[in-house]
Amino acid sequence: MASERDYYEVLEVERTATQDVIASSYRRLAIKYHPDKNPGDDEAIDKFKEASDAFEVLHDAEKRTRYDRYGHAGVNGQAGGSGHFSDVEDIFSAFGDIFGDIFGGGGGGRRRRVRKGRDVRCDVSLTLQEAAQGVRKTVHFQRHEPCKRCEGSGAAEGSERQTCSYCGGHGQVVQQAGIVRVQTTCPACKGEGSSVSTPCGVCRGSGQKLKKVEAEVEIPAGVDEGMQVRITGQGEPSPNGGPPGDCYCVVSVLQHSLFEREGQHLICRIPITYSQAVLGCTLEVPTLDGPGEVKVPPGTQSGNVFRLKGQGMPDPRVVGLGDLLVQVNIDVPESVSSEEEALLRQLAELEHKNVAPVRKSFFDKLKEYFTDHESS
Repeated sequence: MASERDYYEVLEVERTATQDVIASSYRRLAIKYHPDKNPGDDEAIDKFKEASDAFEVLHDAEKRTRYDRYGHAGVNGQAGGSGHFSDVEDIFSAFGDIFGDIFGGGGGGRRRRVRKGRDVRCDVSLTLQEAAQGVRKTVHFQRHEPCKRCEGSGAAEGSERQTCSYCGGHGQVVQQAGIVRVQTTCPACKGEGSSVSTPCGVCRGSGQKLKKVEAEVEIPAGVDEGMQVRITGQGEPSPNGGPPGDCYCVVSVLQHSLFEREGQHLICRIPITYSQAVLGCTLEVPTLDGPGEVKVPPGTQSGNVFRLKGQGMPDPRVVGLGDLLVQVNIDVPESVSSEEEALLRQLAELEHKNVAPVRKSFFDKLKEYFTDHESS
């Protein structure tokens, strides 16, 4: 047609526009000229169709190439080509996913949307060893399940659910303010599409009863405090026939007597003697896999850290293991034997260091006091 406008001009994009830009521009124009926002406006409907024709060609790589080379002649008269959409419902059918989030699905939101059931939570405690290796755990939590008395209908025996007269069973209502139409959940049936006149005496019309549930969960190796592990399909049932929700297990890791955890690394603090620090030694240290060794070189200072690679924790999000960080601290004893004290004093003399004198006993001090008193 001689009156056909350039498709790039119709969608208000450059000829070099990416697919994302083309889709975004079409979505904006489609919302602007959507029939639900422009009831009775034939000009808006024509622009809606024109934008859809343009998008139908430009979002397809092959059709766009033909259009760029030959213009409208390259796509006219072919299946899915220019002027293909003669009816608005054809557009909803072809591009329903683009309007679904805004207008509630193909055809302007006339169907009741199926909702997923709510998610539930449970807590699971692990030892550090279980967190490091991964473990299968039995967890307990509560969720609603269909009432056995009414088989989930919510209606008492001998009665049935009635289609909601307010929304006509759609579960959604459309409210209009000027030219803007907004789809919301029906306030009468809360989105169910139906209501109960005589509720079930067991579940009081809800169709569900709270129940304690036991389930198995596979905890992957390397989980850390606060991480969540999902058990698919173990949550609340859907209120209108959709998929059930999920159960999320929140992990807590018990404190270990020897190790502290920092991400993938483990920290172990080990006391050593002054002589071990000065002369050097080989320390036997704990690891998650059993005893290990760390060589402490002569002259080691208190607080020095030695790294054992690959002896830390895994992480379910990355490949590889962390390290074990062994921090040594020189332990000063509160008391020593007489032999140890004598050797230490000899060392002090060799180092020419001033040290505190030998501590006298109370009776030695008492004897010295009386001797001094008599001589005076």
